[in-house]
Amino acid sequence: MNKSKTPRVDCRKCRHYFVTWNPDFPFGCRAMGFKSKRLPAYDVYENSSMPCQLFDAKAKTKKSADGRRRI
Repeated sequence: MNKSKTPRVDCRKCRHYFVTWNPDFPFGCRAMGFKSKRLPAYDVYENSSMPCQLFDAKAKTKKSADGRRRI
């Protein structure tokens, strides 16, 4: 069985993901409550050997007729 070294979750598409102002730890996860030097899914996968179980896709936004985004 050949396991991939990368997680299957894209943090940028998760509603818990955020970017910090700290240049040492620029990425964060609100659901797990930590900041990291790399995308949080990599740390979760490295420590548990499982993809993130708290992934929650962001809501899709729609554009109105004038091009502005609305929720």
